[in-house]
Amino acid sequence: MDVIEFMKERKYKYLFGPVPSRRLGQSLGVDLVPRKVCTLDCVYCESGQTTKKTVERKEYIRYDDITRELDDWFATNSDPDYLTFSGAGEPTLNSRIGDIIQHIKNRKPHLQVALITNGTLLSDPGLREELMDVDLLLPSLDAATQEVFEKINRPAGGLTSEEYADGLVAFSREFTGEMWLEVFVLPRINDHEQEIRAIREVILKIGPDRIQVNTLDRPGTEENLVAATAEELEYFVKMLDMDHVEIIASPGENRKERHANADIRDAILSTISRRPCTAVDLGQSLGLPEDEINRYLEMLKAENSVIPVRQERGLFYRLKN
Repeated sequence: MDVIEFMKERKYKYLFGPVPSRRLGQSLGVDLVPRKVCTLDCVYCESGQTTKKTVERKEYIRYDDITRELDDWFATNSDPDYLTFSGAGEPTLNSRIGDIIQHIKNRKPHLQVALITNGTLLSDPGLREELMDVDLLLPSLDAATQEVFEKINRPAGGLTSEEYADGLVAFSREFTGEMWLEVFVLPRINDHEQEIRAIREVILKIGPDRIQVNTLDRPGTEENLVAATAEELEYFVKMLDMDHVEIIASPGENRKERHANADIRDAILSTISRRPCTAVDLGQSLGLPEDEINRYLEMLKAENSVIPVRQERGLFYRLKN
């Protein structure tokens, strides 16, 4: 079953994809919290502003509901490259994440499990223990001082940059899987020499397997943000002066399969409900010609279902709230 038919016929609420990921190949996403429940309200977040900013961990989405969808997927589909906890919120806020990981590992011992997290809750020893069976952790670290942390990440009350960094360091010392640390560069906010040096000191303590330097690619929550240029990214990397540092490239065009003859409208809405996309992005994700994608986008604009947002890389579409 191809992904569009899957989305149309099965109507999964908490699973999405598989979608092509710039870092993980074909990734089946799993939402563990409702949209935009997060510990941060990052200015660059492609999913929009946080609607519930909190550090309270609880069963935001029921364990039974998630495992029921996972079991159905496992019974009817081949394995993706990764099963990835991500979505438009902070997955570690779900207090049953450890139980869900164990369920997956019991059903599919060899399936690679990835967790995309902002890492702000890793100072909790109990949470760190829950995450020990993850194969790949992809946390972020955009700031090493409280001033810049508040400017970029806008944390929930009580979160500090020191506690954030200490949690990442503690987890790295206990974790036996791989860790790829992402640093998001925003010109004139966290790319000055003092902040880069502070970030470098924290990274040296963490010792991640990879350091991935990224910048704005889709619309964020603040309109005045600009992406770092290639030269600015290279300067940032040079200042870090470390091994295993890479600048993340744009998503590639390779696909394992093409998708057609299904409910394209619902597939487009489902995709951009999680992150803004250009017509090119949607074409790559859904395996459809750009002119056909544009035809549906025009229809959705006329319905007042989506709105276009102009950015340097092109015209992005997001759901109209």
